[in-house]
Amino acid sequence: VQPVESGGGSVQAGESLRLSCAASGSIFSISPMAWYRQASGKQRDFVAAISSDISGGITHYADSVKGRFTISRDKDNDKNMVYLQMNSLEPEDTAVYYCNGGPLSGRNWWNRGYWGQGTQVTVSP
Repeated sequence: VQPVESGGGSVQAGESLRLSCAASGSIFSISPMAWYRQASGKQRDFVAAISSDISGGITHYADSVKGRFTISRDKDNDKNMVYLQMNSLEPEDTAVYYCNGGPLSGRNWWNRGYWGQGTQVTVSP
């Protein structure tokens, strides 16, 4: 039930990257999905979340990424896909990005119980 991230890499400031998360299992098709990130030496922070299609695909973003990042979800055969389109990247966006989904595990609807292993995003000045 572990989501699998891909799409990380090294870019320069101002460029774009698209992260993908593949999550197999029916629980992911009905649960909100989210992206978090953790910079070196810092806590893991919320980035973006999207509710299930049945719930209308409502999105929510951290203030630091509003207007630059877009979260979306889709189905690819039996996999639930979640994407994070990241535009106008800044050095401050450098972090390991984690996909998150599954059962509720916190006080907010975007706090879910299953985590991927993460994918590194590095933005140079």
